[in-house]
Amino acid sequence: MPLLILAILFSLLLPDPLHAQDVPSPLLRIAFGSCADEEKPQPIWDAILMYRPQLFLFAGDNVYGDVRQGRNVPDAELLQSLQESYAQAGRMPGMARLRSTIPHLATWDDHDYGKNDAGAEFAGRHEAQKLFLQFWNVPPADVRHRREGIYHSQTFGPDGQRVQVILLDTRFFRSPLKPTDQRNAAGRERYLPDDDQSKTMLGEAQWSWLEDRLREPADVRLIVSSIQVVAEGHGWERWGNLPRERQRLYDLIRSTAAGGVILLSGDRHVGGLYRETTAAPYPLVEITSSGLNQVFPGNREAGPNRLGAVYGAPNFGTIDVDWWERTVTLSLRSDNGEPVRRQVVRLDELRASSP
Repeated sequence: MPLLILAILFSLLLPDPLHAQDVPSPLLRIAFGSCADEEKPQPIWDAILMYRPQLFLFAGDNVYGDVRQGRNVPDAELLQSLQESYAQAGRMPGMARLRSTIPHLATWDDHDYGKNDAGAEFAGRHEAQKLFLQFWNVPPADVRHRREGIYHSQTFGPDGQRVQVILLDTRFFRSPLKPTDQRNAAGRERYLPDDDQSKTMLGEAQWSWLEDRLREPADVRLIVSSIQVVAEGHGWERWGNLPRERQRLYDLIRSTAAGGVILLSGDRHVGGLYRETTAAPYPLVEITSSGLNQVFPGNREAGPNRLGAVYGAPNFGTIDVDWWERTVTLSLRSDNGEPVRRQVVRLDELRASSP
């Protein structure tokens, strides 16, 4: 307990990048995570607080509202269950300590969207958005109260040391996925790639917004997608299920000459590091952290884009930026805070050619 109290005191002494408007401090230590079941213990928050992040990113499945009453229940009951899950999550001591002491941003995935694997077809999505904005204390003046979807962006730090955080909404507008023809078969577990050009991952309004954000100046861009982007070799939810949309993302990074992109994701109940070297304008590295307490050690994948093995125990992700060495260290950390997977990325490698 004394160490935890000390960690909280240290965090209070750190620069607050969300409120230091006059002289913004550079972000050096960022943490993120996903998949936190509010009905199970969450001891990992102690290790996260000991890491002393300047910013924490909730990458989705921050509660498991759709599973409290089982599957195949009416949408109205799912929303009631989601509301109960948020109330219980608000009472989790570790999450409460982090939310009261560490600046944080959030997006959702299916279980805090309200329905397993759901997209735009979920009838309760507007009510789910209201619950999300309420739980995360989004100010009434915020544009997310007046538009569909919870996508959001914020930039921290001074010129030359700017970190842009882009939180995508991969639920509100997403078209239905193509179901598998061999349920639980390796690489085809739930869904198959669908080349239908009419289907969307983000919806046109969000795509237009994302293009504008990628044209803004930044030195490091953390794009938070609740589902994996570059990961291959499995049939669970991922951008590869809509390959035209994934290529559209890669092409948009190229056409906007957006440098510094690093991808953050969750969802899988295992952690991992990935890299795509051929489809994008420069190598895209992705770190998947999942879950904070919801894990599935049996998850396996062929993983042609994976760097090393997956990690099937509770974990959180960290991004350590060394502005002087011009490196970013991506780490998966265990529930005691020890790094278990690690990848160093040089900022000079994350440069797009001029359009």
